[in-house]
Amino acid sequence: MGLMTLNNFSSKILSFLLVPLYTSVLTTGEYGTYDLYTTTAFLLIPVLSTCISDGVLRYTLDSENNPSDVLAIGIRVSLRACFLAFILVIVNSAVKLLPVFNEYPLMFLLYFVTCLMSDVLTQFARGLERIFDVAIAGILSSLATVSLNILLLVVFDFGIRGYFIAGCSAFAITIIYLTFRLRLWRYINVRVSSALSIEIQKYSAPLILNQISWWINNASDRYIVTFFCGAAVNGVYSVAYKIPSLLSVFQTIFNQAWTISAVKELGDEGGDFVTSIYRLYNCGMVVLCSMLIMFDKPIASILFAKDFYDAWEYAPFLLLSVVFGSLSTLLGGLFTALKDSKLIAKTTALGAALNIVFSLGLVYLFGAIGAAISTTISYAVVWLIRLREAKKAVRIQVSLARDVFSYVALLVQSIVLFSGWDQGELIIELVIVLILFCAYLNDIKWVWCALKAKLQH
Repeated sequence: MGLMTLNNFSSKILSFLLVPLYTSVLTTGEYGTYDLYTTTAFLLIPVLSTCISDGVLRYTLDSENNPSDVLAIGIRVSLRACFLAFILVIVNSAVKLLPVFNEYPLMFLLYFVTCLMSDVLTQFARGLERIFDVAIAGILSSLATVSLNILLLVVFDFGIRGYFIAGCSAFAITIIYLTFRLRLWRYINVRVSSALSIEIQKYSAPLILNQISWWINNASDRYIVTFFCGAAVNGVYSVAYKIPSLLSVFQTIFNQAWTISAVKELGDEGGDFVTSIYRLYNCGMVVLCSMLIMFDKPIASILFAKDFYDAWEYAPFLLLSVVFGSLSTLLGGLFTALKDSKLIAKTTALGAALNIVFSLGLVYLFGAIGAAISTTISYAVVWLIRLREAKKAVRIQVSLARDVFSYVALLVQSIVLFSGWDQGELIIELVIVLILFCAYLNDIKWVWCALKAKLQH
């Protein structure tokens, strides 16, 4: 667990630290184009592969299945997905439906293939419970990303092509490492059970809707911003996500340390357990979000070079969306433990629909900042519905008045950044941070004591 935490933490921090490099070497248009390509790949991978990587994980964990059969099915479906992606690129080149994807078609295909195969092999390794190898593969991939980006962007000045090559190479290193570490040639199996193949795909195919819904919540705004404002503005908007990624580090570490699925084993005490987890998680997210909003402009001045500095305008609302999104994910874990997948799917789909509707209207009216606001609104709605249902399911006790007050305070913080009051602005931001610290003082003390106890043992 510690190595996996290190892997997740290091990958996010390294990605964050590379932002000054990207924004100093790439133009806003180039960064926006790259972001559009990768965002599209993340949509097409679960759709064309029918979420086969999830099926590979689930059925490899099942001891009654032969891992060789499961891997063979996963690779076969993945190759089919790669062929379909190739056909889509050819068709798009002919009809020019999305001209922007005709600029780097080979790079897009290479990214698609390496990302998909890396995911399938990683999930297969997890299914074999080779967690150590998964963590090492992730660390090697992160190191490759850093070194190759510096080499290709700074030394050789390859521009956006170098950015693509670095990303694809990082995935390729994961593939190569896991291939040799797991000795995958031992699992080569040409003949597989058609019944098992159908069963795995029946399991994984329904997950497409959930993946698409989360993709819409996380990425659809990039397309709307590109449509209304252009690729250059999308580049600035996309880089703004790097500041909220700091908040995501806490989310990752927390999710590694606490598992909400334990509710299944706690019987009548489940409500108390979930209440404790939720309160601590909410406290950490709110306080860290408040501090990041306060330092939004200084962070932007350090990280974002040239025309990317305006990304600070979008970061506060994106930070708010991460708070609501993380709380929604935590509550989603609860409903997974309670085997209520229908509620998860319904709320996710509702959030996705709201995000599209609000984004279309707000981006048209206010520009890219409208996308950040719509993302916050959609996640807030999902959080509110899931919290209401969670209180019915396990009698979770939360201080809703205090929490809503804190969210309003974060919103006020975000608005104050646009006041242009210079020193007065900083004072107001600091006062709000202190107020939130006082509001969550008991929870902060509890977390501090828990951390000290953990370190001592």
